[in-house]
Amino acid sequence: MTGADNDKLNYKDGFSELFVKLIDAMVDYEHFSRDAMVDALNRLARSFRLTKVVTEFYKSMIAEKDEEGEILCDFDEGPADIVVLKKELILKTGAIVRVIAYAAEGTEPLSREEEQRLDICIRAMMGYIGRNRLQTAVEILAFHDNNGYPNFAYYFRHLGKMSKTGGFLGFTAAMYNLKNFSGINRDIGFESGNVVMKAHYETLRDMIGERGTVCRVVEDNFAAIFPNELLEQITTFLEGTPVIYDQETKGSVSVSACAGIFVIPEDFVYERPGDIVDMIMPTCQAAKVSGETDFVYASMKNLEDKENAARVRRDFEKALKNSEFQAYYQPKVNVETGRITGAEALCRWIRDGKMITPMEFIPILERSTDIFRLDFYMLDLVCKNIRKWLDEGRNAVRISINISRKHLTDPKLLDNIVDIVNRYDIPYEYIEIELTETTTEGDYNKLKKLVEGLKKIGIHTSIDDFGIGYSSLNLIRELPWNVMKIDRSLLPTSSTNEKDLSTILYKHITAMACDMGLECITEGVETEEQVQILRDNSCEYAQGYYYDRPLPLDEFEKRLEAGEYPVHLR
Repeated sequence: MTGADNDKLNYKDGFSELFVKLIDAMVDYEHFSRDAMVDALNRLARSFRLTKVVTEFYKSMIAEKDEEGEILCDFDEGPADIVVLKKELILKTGAIVRVIAYAAEGTEPLSREEEQRLDICIRAMMGYIGRNRLQTAVEILAFHDNNGYPNFAYYFRHLGKMSKTGGFLGFTAAMYNLKNFSGINRDIGFESGNVVMKAHYETLRDMIGERGTVCRVVEDNFAAIFPNELLEQITTFLEGTPVIYDQETKGSVSVSACAGIFVIPEDFVYERPGDIVDMIMPTCQAAKVSGETDFVYASMKNLEDKENAARVRRDFEKALKNSEFQAYYQPKVNVETGRITGAEALCRWIRDGKMITPMEFIPILERSTDIFRLDFYMLDLVCKNIRKWLDEGRNAVRISINISRKHLTDPKLLDNIVDIVNRYDIPYEYIEIELTETTTEGDYNKLKKLVEGLKKIGIHTSIDDFGIGYSSLNLIRELPWNVMKIDRSLLPTSSTNEKDLSTILYKHITAMACDMGLECITEGVETEEQVQILRDNSCEYAQGYYYDRPLPLDEFEKRLEAGEYPVHLR
């Protein structure tokens, strides 16, 4: 007796049992067995005297039209002459599921009861296929980007799985950026650039294999994790490798990367995926701007820095509330007369009687919008002090306040500055806003708009740290600054050698500032000889330890009462 005959003879008594087995196989998520499901389907198909069952799945009607779908046939035991039943389901996503059951010519027709039961079986199959394919689609959408690369969520999930299985000992995590990839796209075209990026990724993926993973974070940035023994091989690959983009011409480009690398130590405590990402993301950024090395290695010190950053952000709110941030004033002095003509307000954090240096908190606050609040707090404090001096009849001077370049993202920056100054009814000539150089076109346009707006109402602006950026000449040519503040790195330490490059450079910068009608001040002046260098080069104003360190309010007010410093002329 054949299997088909056996299934047919036991149909009336065996259908329920076979159908239960089919459903059980379909919903056994923990121990799914495709063989068990196919076996149940085949036995059911035989019981209905079918010869062939075909399932079709298309992601959309367009995919069906283009014949881009999945067609499966797990049951094929004879000629498919007659369509016994054909059902189609269009899902809410637009996907199409279709099942077609066939029989041979001359096969005994199904009874009404058999038709109803076959219909139930096919609908169950369609539901399973639709759910299964949608689950796959959701998996792809959630853990892959539009170009098919595994994404950051995929990387996070992989780290989570590792934490629950073998852990991270013996593994290295890395984040890398493909260098000058925009230039590659420009040189060979965007489509060829995509081919290059994909080939580079696939080479590294195959190099890592099943022992780790690599994903695309965004654009030309990727993250990976792999066994330590692959570190040398992978860094060699990232240092530079030729990648073919045209198989016919064998056209290729050299692709290199900079990377942040974290060799995970034995004492590393993992609580969430972000613990590892927080180690490799800043080091990758450091590698991108290093100029000295393409690979920056993270250490447990980075973790300590992270904890310190969290502590600073946590204490910041309380520090604002308790007025722990204070303005210290460093005088600006006319080098010919010794007269105090202004001062720079510098932020100092005083906690429990101890001073926290700016480098311990400013860079951390600049990672978030907290720096906005601190800058406006300082501007408010300075305006309050100027109002006090004016009300008391003191010799008030123009005070400069540093504004972080991060503020350029705020379209209301100019209004916010003016609102604070007006709150204390401060004449605009007593306020100077110090701004650092910028290199991006977007920031440049915003900076120009701000400087022009401040100039229009009479608030002074100065270009801070002139000479240490990349766009200085363009900035002073295009923007209506009042003051050029020359960075201390450009100030010669001695005037004895007139042919020294630093002496020549400083001479021409000060001459340029004077010719352009800019007020010229040099910071970092520490010796009498440097003061004379300023005089010799027509730089009228100085700021530095030669005259005074940054002073707390009460000491600076005493300097204002005196009004000037002794002058020692040669």
